Amino acid sequence: MTQASFTIVDPHTKEMALHISPFKDGSPFNSLKKYNYFSLLLVSQGEGRVIRDGAEYEFGHDCLLCFAIYQPFRIIPKQEFEGVLINFHPSFFCLFKHRHEVSCNGILFNNLYDTPVVNLNADEMRSLTLIAGQLRDEMEKRQAPDQDVLLSYLKIFLINATRTKVEQSREGAADTRKLPMTIENLRTAIEANFRTLRSPGDYSRLLHISSKALNKASKSHFNKTLTSLIAERLIIEAKRELYLTSKPVKQIAFELGYIDEFYFSRFFKKNVGVSPQTFRDKVGFDKLTA
Repeated sequence: MTQASFTIVDPHTKEMALHISPFKDGSPFNSLKKYNYFSLLLVSQGEGRVIRDGAEYEFGHDCLLCFAIYQPFRIIPKQEFEGVLINFHPSFFCLFKHRHEVSCNGILFNNLYDTPVVNLNADEMRSLTLIAGQLRDEMEKRQAPDQDVLLSYLKIFLINATRTKVEQSREGAADTRKLPMTIENLRTAIEANFRTLRSPGDYSRLLHISSKALNKASKSHFNKTLTSLIAERLIIEAKRELYLTSKPVKQIAFELGYIDEFYFSRFFKKNVGVSPQTFRDKVGFDKLTA
């Protein structure tokens, strides 16, 4: 790929809608990032560690790293680190609006129980690299890149990456059967009760397991503390509501079990880095329907 970077700007907001650029080292990602758009890093060379939401994961060459809106991440490569970065704003491509065409939400993005790393074989890497190149070539037509063509390439990229991640999950089904029942029960309990149960002690009592044992299991299998796991699930739901609906922040807080809107706002800002209203202003309902 060429060294050039290309950006499409939303004519209404004057902000970045779609961006693609090569990277030759890890310097752009050495510090903690919280982008107000989705990020895909197609890594062709290098290995190292990626820290997402405070949890650490290993990665090698020929992989895809995926991060959601305002999801904190940092990359620490060991030596060389090359590939291509694709960013897109939900005003350009909305995961929920296109969920029947591209079901990547909960697989590539917003999957708190899984790694952000999608490992790719040679054919998969070649295919995604080709699509990224086609996306870049269309964006290079500075006078009039075709928005529909760009959307099509992005959809194809996401569909292929999602299929690969799903296939890897199927191949790992045997490993899932080996997981302690505690882990399956915990995941099920969080999904069913995250709006009303927010402390490790709540889940300890529900599952009849000590908080210490439950937290140890969470750190072992999900690479994060139980407190972080619960908080992240709440944040994902809060983002979804702010991103997709026009509900008042007070109503969203109440539906997530917070009587005090201001306490909810402090919790959200602590975990996301911006207030619920700022998040909505940047990526939310009004922007998507403008």
